[in-house]
Amino acid sequence: MLNWLSQFNICCFLDNHQYSIPPNAQECVAAAGVSSAMPVGGDNNLEVIERFTAGQQDWIFGHLAYELKDDIEGLQSAHTDHIGFPPAFLFVPQFVIVMKDDSVELGSLDQDHELVFQEICNTKSGSVSPQVIRVKQRFSRDEYLQVISQLKEHIHRGDCYEINFCQEFYAEHVSIDPVDTYKALSDISPNPFSVFYRLDDKYLMCASPERFLSRIGERLISQPIKGTISRDAENKQHDEELKDQLAQSVKDRTENVMIVDLVRNDLSKVCKEGTVEVDELFGIYSFPQVYQMISTVSGELQGEVSFADILRACFPMGSMTGAPKRRVMELIEKYERTARGIFSGSVGYITPGGNFDLNVVIRSIMYHAGTGYLSFMAGSGITALSDPEKEYEECLLKAAAIKKILGVPEE
Repeated sequence: MLNWLSQFNICCFLDNHQYSIPPNAQECVAAAGVSSAMPVGGDNNLEVIERFTAGQQDWIFGHLAYELKDDIEGLQSAHTDHIGFPPAFLFVPQFVIVMKDDSVELGSLDQDHELVFQEICNTKSGSVSPQVIRVKQRFSRDEYLQVISQLKEHIHRGDCYEINFCQEFYAEHVSIDPVDTYKALSDISPNPFSVFYRLDDKYLMCASPERFLSRIGERLISQPIKGTISRDAENKQHDEELKDQLAQSVKDRTENVMIVDLVRNDLSKVCKEGTVEVDELFGIYSFPQVYQMISTVSGELQGEVSFADILRACFPMGSMTGAPKRRVMELIEKYERTARGIFSGSVGYITPGGNFDLNVVIRSIMYHAGTGYLSFMAGSGITALSDPEKEYEECLLKAAAIKKILGVPEE
């Protein structure tokens, strides 16, 4: 199915990898081809999103890049975006496939479903000869440590409480097979919000563990992740000790609760008064390489709240910015060296009934097939309790799985 989808210039493949983190509606959802799409390239992206989604009775797929914040907050980004995903893109697909535990549903606007199904089954995979990819970093170790110290000074001065700082790893003039790369990433790091996304010559291969927002009826749900620790697959006792260490970590609990408070505030802008609540605080969830601390916040939506209204209140997600949100976005612009683009944005879908599910784009490879530019980013939440050395190590931990599947030589 993925090989068939990837032949289209625009396609989106969302895989849950059989995780049972509630709410879980589908195991896999995919879209290919374009029946209609929102225009891109102009200003006022939120207004365009509002018009495109209003009253829409079809499936909608697409992405929201981090730079959509400029429309929401009146900010500006001066950094270079080497991949080039637009600030937002939404489309109604020609084909939709929904996989559940015991069924597959295939929707087509104008073609025979049985013929499409047979075409999918008969699709063969292609491949590109692998090459040695040498990855560079935008920051040296010493430069990174210096920035973290500067960010802690901002925190001590009261400019902010917590800030998510990211650095880019990149390679130039490389050739990869995006489908094979996504498969390899999923094999080593299967996660509940994984995505293969193609927009012409731009590709996203994503192994995200994090949900940004989900709407089910009148309930709006957010599940921010703050708190990460590596696992020990060779030693079960030590692995359990690491899990307990994360659960008891004062630094991670402090960071997590700050973002939970921010999410509560965001949701309260579009939810009925008194309905926003923390369903789970400091939940510890298991993933192949790491344990993550995840909290769940939800609320009951006010009447007549649009998709664009929800984005205006909640985007970008607090787990990838910090608190207070506007000020830390200004600091992110000051201290980071490249535009985030689709990284720390979101990919997902809206159903014909108006429900939606959106991920957080992290643990991801971005690739521009036309230029051969490949990029991935990693970051962590900086607080007053942060140890710059440990934050650097957390960054490298998050980048390790991607380096491994790309065949990056060990240093």
